[in-house]
Amino acid sequence: MTGWLAPRERSDKLRTVDIQNTNPNDSEVSPAESSASETVESPYAAVTAERDKLAAEAADLQNRLRYARAEFDNARRRAERERSEYLQFAAMDLVKDILPILDDFERALQVETTDRNYAKGVELIYQRMSDTLKKLGLEPIETADQKFDPNLHQAVERVETENADDQSILGEFQRGYNFKGKMLRPAMVKVAVKP
Repeated sequence: MTGWLAPRERSDKLRTVDIQNTNPNDSEVSPAESSASETVESPYAAVTAERDKLAAEAADLQNRLRYARAEFDNARRRAERERSEYLQFAAMDLVKDILPILDDFERALQVETTDRNYAKGVELIYQRMSDTLKKLGLEPIETADQKFDPNLHQAVERVETENADDQSILGEFQRGYNFKGKMLRPAMVKVAVKP
């Protein structure tokens, strides 16, 4: 019988191992089994190395993809912001060119005239133009009862006086304007200074 061993034959095949006294030179693996093990481990090591290399490449590509997506999102946001700012301030040059006309209307309103209909017509045109420019974002800079601010005002004349606080605005020669929060033109003012 091939699958069955007699008790004596079985004892020949079994060997006792002394776990107390181990000898490193004693190898239970025969040279033939060792070379078979190396041939199995060798392809396994190669496959593992290849897998690690591919995983590193995949991680690198993932990082590069994330970076490219972030760059694209940033560029898209930047372009949208620039477009929005351009549209928001596109009318700024046109409004700046119209300001002298608005100034002329203000000066015309200060002139006394005997023709009330003419004065009323000029006032209506001025009011309509002023309202339209305000809708676009034009905001006048207030100077009445204000202190001189070099960021908002341009001092055209300095008057030494005891009757007003130092650096207070005494009068306005030309109105200043902001356009959607940005300085369009500073107000030209007369400023009080202490003697």
